[in-house]
Amino acid sequence: MPRYALLLAPSANRVYADQAARLSLAELAAFQPVLSSEISDIGVETRGGVEYLGFGGDLVARDVAHLSNLSAAYALFEVVEDLLRPVELTPLARYDSDLITIPKYAGKTNEQFTKLVLNLTLLASASAGRMLDGGLTVLDPLCGRGTTLNQALMYGYDGVGVELDGKDVEAYKLFLQTYLKRKRLKHTADLVPVRRQGRRAARRLEVTLAASKDDHKAGAIQKITVLQADTTQLDGLLRGGVADVLVADLPYGVAHGSYDDQGGITRSPLDLLERAVPHWLPLVRAGGALGLSWNTKVAKRELAEDILIANGLELVAQQPLDHRVDQGIERDVIIARLPG
Repeated sequence: MPRYALLLAPSANRVYADQAARLSLAELAAFQPVLSSEISDIGVETRGGVEYLGFGGDLVARDVAHLSNLSAAYALFEVVEDLLRPVELTPLARYDSDLITIPKYAGKTNEQFTKLVLNLTLLASASAGRMLDGGLTVLDPLCGRGTTLNQALMYGYDGVGVELDGKDVEAYKLFLQTYLKRKRLKHTADLVPVRRQGRRAARRLEVTLAASKDDHKAGAIQKITVLQADTTQLDGLLRGGVADVLVADLPYGVAHGSYDDQGGITRSPLDLLERAVPHWLPLVRAGGALGLSWNTKVAKRELAEDILIANGLELVAQQPLDHRVDQGIERDVIIARLPG
């Protein structure tokens, strides 16, 4: 059986880079359902003083195309005796990488980690087999300034976001408009009021774009929709079954917070999760999946699992993904699937 060595990408975040190999082991295992044959003997190995992620398998072209999207993938080699033969990676990348890397702001989630959680969620959903084919929709009900939505665009998907902070929605609109103008890509971007029962209930950012002039002419248009609204009060603001997967970074209880039922700020991710999940689930299609990350220092994993199970979700087994972000944050990931 052929053996492969995957070189992991360097990360601007040193703490995350130190843990990337362990996280990539779990991510690689999650790709198994979409591969044509079993991969085996997965482990971290050193060659010529450089660390690689090694594994065995009979990879066909579509397998390589899938593995090209590993969040930390940098280069792939087939091991031939004591030599490494390059294998061309073909990641999903409809736009230049600066769509992901340019935005810099306080509280931004590491983009490699964002991609990892999106991958794990997609691979656990009924849409896993369509990962390479586009046409999916990703929902981030706590979207901030759009890191997850931008990754969805890179994959050729549509994105739907919800964000309470109007300044973040306006900043995301400005970034996308500036980016698309600089790249000379056809687009529209409008921020309009949304009314419910005759009263203004939210604002909605609607962006349409195409990755090239040819795509635009062919009607290969992508769409981003962001609601400036409370994620626990979405009735009537989004149609049911709008998304294939849901990915969210819950408040870490340090710098991030959300409003509670009395209008005050709560920094408990469990409080938000308990109130929000019943509003989120109708937005995800049957067989869809949820991928959530949060700070385990302020919320135990077992309690988060209990909330998801109580709402009829099935937990997806996974290898450990808990890791340190800084002295106040130990982050973990939980994946759950909707019936159907």
